[in-house]
Amino acid sequence: MKSPRTWPAALRSRLGERGPAAVLLVGLLAAMLVPLVALPAVRCEVFGHGCRKPPGPVHADPAPRQGRPLTPVEAAQQGSYVALGDSYSSGVGAEGDLADQNPLERCHRTSKAYYHAVAKAFAFQGGGGFFACSGAKTGNILNGQSGEPPQLNRVDGGTSLITLSLGGNDIGFAKIVAGCVKKLPWSRDCEEQGDEIAARMAVLRRTLPEVLGRIVARAPRARLIVLGYPRVFSEVTGTDGDNISIEDQRWLNARAHELNEVVRQAVAETDEGIVAAQGGGSAEFIDAYSAFAGHEAGSADPYMNGLAFSLPGFAAEPRSFHPTVKGHEAFARLVIDQVGKGPGRPLYR
Repeated sequence: MKSPRTWPAALRSRLGERGPAAVLLVGLLAAMLVPLVALPAVRCEVFGHGCRKPPGPVHADPAPRQGRPLTPVEAAQQGSYVALGDSYSSGVGAEGDLADQNPLERCHRTSKAYYHAVAKAFAFQGGGGFFACSGAKTGNILNGQSGEPPQLNRVDGGTSLITLSLGGNDIGFAKIVAGCVKKLPWSRDCEEQGDEIAARMAVLRRTLPEVLGRIVARAPRARLIVLGYPRVFSEVTGTDGDNISIEDQRWLNARAHELNEVVRQAVAETDEGIVAAQGGGSAEFIDAYSAFAGHEAGSADPYMNGLAFSLPGFAAEPRSFHPTVKGHEAFARLVIDQVGKGPGRPLYR
């Protein structure tokens, strides 16, 4: 660069005495700015040009799932199928032959229980197991009953489908119905059980989520399908010979509906926990409340047994107010349909 003293006189006059210093400063700034502006990050930050989008989606899952999603049936079939629960799953009331009525069979598992139809409907890679037991409560799932090991121990990491009905014995449903049967015609002994039932419901609301969580922990890949309870009685016609009025029937149906809501909520919370932990299984509820509509106890084509009274023992037989063979066929259709539908969200390996 030429010395300022060699610049033309006209230029020196135009810039004044400070002109040379100003020109030098501009030159230095230009020399520094050109390479900076050439950098993409600087152009992006300062001028908004030359910006590059980061690879992949902007709102990516912070912990992406591994493997491809499974279809609901694939997820259910990849291991074994295990049926757990109480008498509504073991098949009491759905006896098909004399062997089903064996008094030494402590859990009263029958050949017409819905488990058998579900086991035949799908190709379970790990086979199946039928361990539901009449009279089971939440505590029996964890601790066993009738000399049998805990039902919880029947599932493991290789289990891919579990069906379960649970809660009716915890609130004492058989005792509740018996209280309505034995009441005097003019009394309100049936409805007066309400406070006691509410207290048992509150306990079940605490214990059922724990049991479901323990099952999921032992069988983390499994689809846990919990079957709700059907409405036992008609809302418009009475049944003969059981001393239960239509008003009592409606009241009992309402308690069954409340029980189903407790079970539904526990199942939903369990599934939310699985999703939060990015588990491979699911917890799903089947609403069976109206599954026997038009086929309640005492109807022309019942899916539910009415009161069966044993005179020698002067007591109601176990099959009283339990599903018939047709009732378990209806249950099987519900379960098979749910296996095909899935939980309404992705299932992964």
